[in-house]
Amino acid sequence: MSTILIKAATIVNEHKQYVADVLIKDGLIDRIDSVIDVQADEIINAEGLHLLPGCIDDQVHFREPGLTYKADIYTESRAAVAGGITSFMEMPNTVPNTLTQELLENKYQIASRNSLANYSFFMGASNNNLDEVLRTDTSKVCGIKVFMGSSTGNMLVDDPHTLEKLFAQSPMLIATHCEDEATIKSNLAHYKQLLGENIPVRMHPKIRSAEACYLSSSMAIELAKKHNTRLHILHISTERETHLFENTIPLKDKRITAEACIHHLWFTDADYETKGNYIKWNPAVKTEADRDGILRAVLDGRIDVIATDHAPHTIEEKEQPYLQAPSGGPLVQHALPAMLELYHHGKISLEQIAEKMAHNVATLFQIEKRGFIREGYWADLVLVNLNKPWNVDKNNILYKCNWSPFEGNTFRSQVAYTLISGNLAYANGSLIEGKAGKRLTFNR
Repeated sequence: MSTILIKAATIVNEHKQYVADVLIKDGLIDRIDSVIDVQADEIINAEGLHLLPGCIDDQVHFREPGLTYKADIYTESRAAVAGGITSFMEMPNTVPNTLTQELLENKYQIASRNSLANYSFFMGASNNNLDEVLRTDTSKVCGIKVFMGSSTGNMLVDDPHTLEKLFAQSPMLIATHCEDEATIKSNLAHYKQLLGENIPVRMHPKIRSAEACYLSSSMAIELAKKHNTRLHILHISTERETHLFENTIPLKDKRITAEACIHHLWFTDADYETKGNYIKWNPAVKTEADRDGILRAVLDGRIDVIATDHAPHTIEEKEQPYLQAPSGGPLVQHALPAMLELYHHGKISLEQIAEKMAHNVATLFQIEKRGFIREGYWADLVLVNLNKPWNVDKNNILYKCNWSPFEGNTFRSQVAYTLISGNLAYANGSLIEGKAGKRLTFNR
């Protein structure tokens, strides 16, 4: 029986902060008490550190299989762990697209060997794989992913008949990327006529417009209400969309939920001037009013979770002209430090960070025994030093693509330790490998 004792941590959990010891036995939190005096295989002195539940990222693109020249499950899970993310849910637009149960299981097999973090994978939907989607095991898979607007990959579901059937028959949560394709195509044609092929990246939020997002999100919600579908809309990027969601009922009772991403909470369209394609995402980073409106919705409960949409590309790909440069960027290593920076700016509390990046993700997806610091739960934990500034640069970036939109930023807070299912996986700047993460399971 392996044991770890965390001493004198300031625990941030379930809307409270308090100092306590935590005893971990065989991967599980065995005891939480003001003082625990027992022998343990390892003792972590956490005095002056804050202990949060490990972050659960419900939207990443780790690029394996098929696109491993820019990322893979091994490299990106390491970066996630170094950033305090203990579990991830990965998207199906790999190569080949994850559109069959066999391809889905193949990803689980890769992760069981190579992922330092805990893992789950979305089943992909297309215009013609409904039978495969309906075979998905609800207790072992996080959800179904539907692209209601083309993005990286070729998985656009735009057949109204297929969408109707998916929403009517899905056995589990449907997570949607919502941008109206017709609106985007019309906008692109307009700007090509105005500016030719040399469209500047600052036009990205005009092409992938607020209207395109709202049209698609509102349609998804209409479908979900019609069929009582369990719908989760990813990466909300406009203030207007936030008013589509409610905060009047407990999260566990919501049928329609929403996610905000780090980049939409941090950057604005003013940043295209200096960051260029490095902050080109779909949906696009938009105005300061949109950014501030999304944060308000996070804080008041209309938006339920914070994630990354981690989606790396190579530097060479990103440095192409706007029309050729792919959308997406790496974020898992820097998501928690960025949110802690917003805490330092007085924009969000530590308790709210724990809620939106751990508790609510576990509740929303009905994850078994994770997302909270509770006795009997898996010890997915992150210890942070709120007052240890560090600068993001090439020497400490762990992404395979070796760049970050945060390069040059100084963060005031740093991850000190990360525990994955009770195993110490990161300590004081060093990854501790050898123990793979576990497959997430769900109470459904």
